Amino acid sequence: MHNELNPPEIFDRRRRHALRARAAGRSGDDFLWHHIAQDMAERLSAVTRSFAHALIIGPIGQWQKEILPPNVPCTLSPLRDTGTGAGTAHDAPVALEEDRLPFTPGSFDLVISAGTLDSVNDLPGALFQIRRLLRPDGLFLGHMFGAGTLGTLKAMLLEADADRVTPHIHPQIDLRSAADLIVRAGFTLPVADQDMSAVRYGDWRSIVSDIRDAGLGNALAGPRNYLGKNIVARLDYAFASRADAQGKVTEGFAHIYLSGWAPSENQPRPAKRGSGQVSLADILSKDQAG
Repeated sequence: MHNELNPPEIFDRRRRHALRARAAGRSGDDFLWHHIAQDMAERLSAVTRSFAHALIIGPIGQWQKEILPPNVPCTLSPLRDTGTGAGTAHDAPVALEEDRLPFTPGSFDLVISAGTLDSVNDLPGALFQIRRLLRPDGLFLGHMFGAGTLGTLKAMLLEADADRVTPHIHPQIDLRSAADLIVRAGFTLPVADQDMSAVRYGDWRSIVSDIRDAGLGNALAGPRNYLGKNIVARLDYAFASRADAQGKVTEGFAHIYLSGWAPSENQPRPAKRGSGQVSLADILSKDQAG
């Protein structure tokens, strides 16, 4: 039986790792990761404090030089397993799970996790663990692909499946749910916002290729169903029926960004309820009277 302490394993952890490993070996366009990295860099540039030790979780670590200010010590994950001796031929990369972080609480004053939080089995637990890793007044910057991502491809796959509906892409959460989660995790000064990037494609195969390049394929647990020998023809038809005069369709990627701070005594706090000296009702009534 599953409960809050043992959430169901919605995602297959091995498949999740395999998708990232496959993406690392591909040579496609990393435009999605570039988009995320640039946005993270802009958000971090608006912070006026310095950081002593950062942790970057996931493939976004490849862009650490573009994201972090100069000379910030940084730990990256995936990390290299040195159980057989650092630098030996037996070392192998290990993809850490955001809901199974092995670090000591209070180890970092900046944690960045981007592009993978939407496929974490225990997302509330992952956010709670990230907060515990932060020192007081430490900053968390997060990103996940939100509801609305790959809506066109999902619709085409649903149409191509006909009477045999098979999950191809995992569902994502919406902005409001993401905002609720970061508040529940205990962050102070929490912020959640979203932007949408649109990409025009001339073939559904190009959408699938970009997904594979980014390591964002189907990591859902459970067996994979045979799609049938006519799936390609049905997808070709579904794409053609949606194409515009230029033979293209528009696909969307919803980017949800999260930020929050580890609690600290010297942080600003909202005023207590009832402590205001001026009544909002009085102000509104005066405006209406004027």
